[in-house]
Amino acid sequence: MKTVFLRIVILVGFSTSIARADIYELTDGSMQLVGVSQILRTQYEDTFIEIGRANNLGYEELRLANPGIDPWLPGDDAEVILPKQFVLPQGERKGIVINLAEFRLYYYYQQDSKQYVATWPASIGRMDWDTPLGLTSIVAKAQNPSWYPPDSIRAEHLADGREPLPRVVPPGPDNPLGQYALRLGLPGYLIHGTNKPAGVGMRVTHGCIRLFPENIEWLFAKASTKTPVRIVNQAYKFGWAGDDIFLEVHPALEDESGSVSLSAVTRAYVAATGEGEAELDWDLVMQTAEQARGIPVAVGRRVQISEYSGAQ
Repeated sequence: MKTVFLRIVILVGFSTSIARADIYELTDGSMQLVGVSQILRTQYEDTFIEIGRANNLGYEELRLANPGIDPWLPGDDAEVILPKQFVLPQGERKGIVINLAEFRLYYYYQQDSKQYVATWPASIGRMDWDTPLGLTSIVAKAQNPSWYPPDSIRAEHLADGREPLPRVVPPGPDNPLGQYALRLGLPGYLIHGTNKPAGVGMRVTHGCIRLFPENIEWLFAKASTKTPVRIVNQAYKFGWAGDDIFLEVHPALEDESGSVSLSAVTRAYVAATGEGEAELDWDLVMQTAEQARGIPVAVGRRVQISEYSGAQ
């Protein structure tokens, strides 16, 4: 079977300008693969933090896509893959979808009778402060919000030997919520900005979803209250692009051993192939799953069923 790999655009250096959103028009309602990955040739002083911010990518995404490259000192003229091609998560394409396994938020919206998806990297809850799964919605929006740290976080600061947190942190440079916050129907959880953008795309929050300041500003202006928010954990994503089926794999959050769950791979495959069966290269499927680089790989082709069958 012929394997079809992703198209890659080669860039030299990167712009220091900051993009507010990566936006893709969904010209076909069944479209499951968007974007194009790129290769960036670095300069000596580049870091994954700077590269990620300039290209709407998170630290973990870049680290997984580029094993063997020092994220803090890639070196001069190193080839860094920018994993900007995505298999869309399975499920309803409405409002906000956050896939914890890939540290990424998707926002589906209509404009001028066309459907679009915008996507950004996101920080999620760390191991002892998991971000909950499920369906909720935006119930309130706040610009220049104050932060009211809960007692549990204030106690954690004291236990870690840090300065005591005040009851209220007013808007300003010391406010970890940044300039914009979207309150969810899950009590105590927000989608918000940050005063420490270097941590975006990592598992570092107390359960909230944290975005780059420019990304939350864009989303804040677009998303209204009652916008649905679906939080999922899809480490294995299959998606069609023409007659090719792609697999994108991220390390499973619940399995720190890094082992591959064949049952989870199979469930993801079944969820994605409702419109047609595929002939998979299972060796390539397992290799892609074991590497878990977050880069879509073509692992099979649609089975072509003959129009005629049986004896004639």
